[in-house]
Amino acid sequence: LIALPTIARHFDAGLTMVLWIAISETLAVSSLLLPMGRISDILGRKQVYITGYTVFILASAAAGFSISLPMLIAARVVQGMGSAMVQANGQAMVLSVFPGNERGKALGTQFSVLGVGSMSGMVLGGLLVSTLGWRFVFLINIPVGIIAVAAAILILDKSRFVQDTQRGRRPTFDWGGSILSSAALLTVLLAMTFGNRSGWGSGPVLSGLAAFVILLGGFIWWELHTPSPMLDLRLFQRKLVAMGIAAGWLSFLGSSGVRFLMAIYLQSALGFSPRDAGLITLPMAITMTFVGPIAGRLSDRYGWQKFNVGGSALAALALFLLSLTLTQTSPVKLIILLLVLQSAGTGLFGSPNNSSILSTVERSRYGIMSALTSLTRNSANITSNVVATAIVVTTMASLGAEPSLSAVSSDPQAFVAGLNRAFMAAGLMVVLAMIISFVKGDRPKGALNQTVQSPAREASTR
Repeated sequence: LIALPTIARHFDAGLTMVLWIAISETLAVSSLLLPMGRISDILGRKQVYITGYTVFILASAAAGFSISLPMLIAARVVQGMGSAMVQANGQAMVLSVFPGNERGKALGTQFSVLGVGSMSGMVLGGLLVSTLGWRFVFLINIPVGIIAVAAAILILDKSRFVQDTQRGRRPTFDWGGSILSSAALLTVLLAMTFGNRSGWGSGPVLSGLAAFVILLGGFIWWELHTPSPMLDLRLFQRKLVAMGIAAGWLSFLGSSGVRFLMAIYLQSALGFSPRDAGLITLPMAITMTFVGPIAGRLSDRYGWQKFNVGGSALAALALFLLSLTLTQTSPVKLIILLLVLQSAGTGLFGSPNNSSILSTVERSRYGIMSALTSLTRNSANITSNVVATAIVVTTMASLGAEPSLSAVSSDPQAFVAGLNRAFMAAGLMVVLAMIISFVKGDRPKGALNQTVQSPAREASTR
């Protein structure tokens, strides 16, 4: 994200095309997460994980050497394919080696690693853009990825990862459900993305939304009738799953657009260099690194609700304050403080909420459920960026400003007005997440928070 303004200037792209650079990878990830999660349940997590990292490395090389914007966006799509394989397995593999009563600890540990990655990525990205150029933001993935693949080959023990079986046999892969889910997600996300350019009442956008409804209906019917569904929709009858997914989606919907908008605000509106913009967001990432693990461990002992509700309240407060206080001359200390508050709230919410969802699932299905929680995050990321961009672009147009980065740099007043409205809307989304988290409830008193056993194991213990 920190390199977006530089890339946009290099290719002379407007705000809408900048959005495509940001979300093209996430579109691919969101479309493929569920199929990759189910494939890992069937074929094995280690194999899919290593394959995904290899694809990501090759796509990063293509992105780094891109000579046109379409080539860069295509490379980002392939990056998303590899990322889907990695994301669908990372959380599942971590959870597989922790007992059920330490699920929050496991998720918090992973949250910490993600925070370190975000922290180093923003700072290192800013340094690379300022010194070597934007291409090295992608090329740096090559040596790092090679080390990760080598470590995975040498260290990961595939015998520790439980695979899904049906009466001792490997289940068949649900091709119908995979195609329908990918097509439905891609259709609705594309429709939302083009809504900013073509208009929300235009024929292509309305056709895309109608196609999504049809595809979604087909997917639900298919999953309820196929003998080996990719995603067992009956899991959504469980309160923790349904409300946990809804709260998680709304939380990410409110918080994800912050990073996208702040990258533009800090560089194009306030005039900071990519390096300085990365350093300004560093405390935000550090906060996530420390708060996530603490919240995860404490939720194992004290339940999920207080962290889900309290974290959402803190994040919403920070977003409302950002909406009310950001101007063309906002002091850096205030920006850092509010970003830290928002990050702390998100950290308090994240791992306890995922822990509540995964507490209902047997280990052999960690792949598909981990993919579902990742899909929740990724689809919300796209929607958040699209909605935030739509609010900013609409506001700028209403004030007579051109929705371009050059207009933001020359006269940031209209952009900042749109930014304020976008953060206000984001805060309202997080408030909804807080309400759902309260209604969702908490772990029953005295529960050991153990992992749900598979039907076969339950039968053998009777």
